[in-house]
Amino acid sequence: MTTSPTVTGEQLTLAALDGYPLAATRYPAPPDAGPPRGQLVVAAATAVPRPYYRRFAQFAAAHGYPTLTVDYRGIGGSRPPSLRGFAATMLDWAELDLAAAITLAADEADADGVPLHLIGHSFGGQAVGLLPDASRLTSAYVVGTGTGWHGHMPLVEQVRVWAMWNLAGPVLVRWKGYLPWSLLGGEDVPLGVYRQWRHWCAARGWAFRDPAFAHLTSRFEQVRTPIVAVSATDDRWAPPPSRDALMAGYRNAPWRGVDVDPRALGLREIGHMGYFRPPARPLWEAALVELDRYAPAAGGG
Repeated sequence: MTTSPTVTGEQLTLAALDGYPLAATRYPAPPDAGPPRGQLVVAAATAVPRPYYRRFAQFAAAHGYPTLTVDYRGIGGSRPPSLRGFAATMLDWAELDLAAAITLAADEADADGVPLHLIGHSFGGQAVGLLPDASRLTSAYVVGTGTGWHGHMPLVEQVRVWAMWNLAGPVLVRWKGYLPWSLLGGEDVPLGVYRQWRHWCAARGWAFRDPAFAHLTSRFEQVRTPIVAVSATDDRWAPPPSRDALMAGYRNAPWRGVDVDPRALGLREIGHMGYFRPPARPLWEAALVELDRYAPAAGGG
């Protein structure tokens, strides 16, 4: 693909389905990109603010895919003055926040007569099955998604994750009233998100084995959206076995797993966070090639 022109994002406030104000950025396709080929919504990873996805969104928009990024409540531009006492869960992120972004983008896609796709990162791949209704999505292309269960991780990472959930996490949460992950180099996480995240990742079968999750399991089974799930072989948090365990929950969706060796792309590493960094542009190109399968034919209606 050719070099991408610079695309300037448009900042907006998006109302979640319960009215909570969310910070979002829309990246429109430039005039010389021709008619839009589809609309994209980026479903972010846990505690990853939307600027992290800016370069990918600019790339996609420049190639005819207007893209919407959004900060879940409690994260980035959607964070309140204090997270202490702030009520939010991962389920809120999917049911209320991401669902609102999809509704906005779906309306625009319908107006343009183009498909709507979700680009999911980590939690973003789980969120497809947590949506109240995923039927407005034409397809989903997810990367670095999995169950988060430590047993699928390399030994050293297993120890680190166990320590986070059982030692550092509880102490920090008791001290702050939320997970101050910024002290560890990440983004702070609301208490309810932390608790749900920890609980779901604790079991080999993710939340699917939790009886209290049964009504949500049925949502996964209702998904019919085609999904491509990409895993880097050096992703310590979501290696291919972790992805496959999660994707098994999408039992009625046509999904395909793709394993990527960073060395085959000339990269030293991809890991869990490298999918959206500039060196991973070959992965961006591959994603758009996949989405082009659903794009309107040139000159067609």
